[in-house]
Amino acid sequence: MGTSCSCNDTPQTVTELAREDKGPRRPQHTFTDGSVYTGEWAGEVKHGSGTQVWLDGGRYTGQWVQGKAHGRGRYEHPDGDVYEGGWFEDQAHGHGLYLHVDGSRYEGQFAFDKQDGEGKECWPDGATFQGQYKAGYKHGQGKFQWADGSCFEGEFMQNDLHGFGTYCWQGGRVHKGRWLRNRMHGDGEFTWPDGRRYKGQYFEDMKHGEGSFFWSDGRKYQGQWRKGVQHGLGKYTTSDGVTRAGEWADGSRVKWTAVEGERAQNPV
Repeated sequence: MGTSCSCNDTPQTVTELAREDKGPRRPQHTFTDGSVYTGEWAGEVKHGSGTQVWLDGGRYTGQWVQGKAHGRGRYEHPDGDVYEGGWFEDQAHGHGLYLHVDGSRYEGQFAFDKQDGEGKECWPDGATFQGQYKAGYKHGQGKFQWADGSCFEGEFMQNDLHGFGTYCWQGGRVHKGRWLRNRMHGDGEFTWPDGRRYKGQYFEDMKHGEGSFFWSDGRKYQGQWRKGVQHGLGKYTTSDGVTRAGEWADGSRVKWTAVEGERAQNPV
């Protein structure tokens, strides 16, 4: 049996026919907000390749899917910043490059308009960061190199040095240990270029708790610290190897309590 055509069949409207046409219908259109789109359409929505320019100077050129920037594209911000890369439903998503008008730049992964994943950031003064991002923050493992040559390599949390990491200062000082919100906090080891070394506990950037300090001439102090100085009980060893136990307060020795191998005494 052949197909039949009934005079009662409702014909398609012009709009329905247009929606079936994937070609470049209406190559240019001005929206009610004053923005102008030039490119491909799928019916009445932007779909395919095209460019939209807004009254504030913003400009997007790239791929569209069902009316939204989706795929690969380039957006020029009104302030001069430029993003070029992946898009997902009007948001930067996937691998991309963001150029700031001040000369700084980020290249790496984005998720829903924010830096997210592996990436590298560079600043005009020469500073760089390479590592992990989360929701727009440096978050996870990374390395920050400052313009003066100082660097930190380790863990970050919401842009802060946080967790375990190594900080190297320009002059040769090095701290390797725990960090809390940009401060040395917890167990760590600090070394100086002249050979001095401290190994022990920190609290908010200060030696605090149990720790040992070693001088380059062989002297050492092992004991308690408070707010950056010796405080409490400890042992002091001379460069000749003689060890004495004593008590300190606010960085000054209060008294000797014993010489190693001898009974407790307070020498005159």
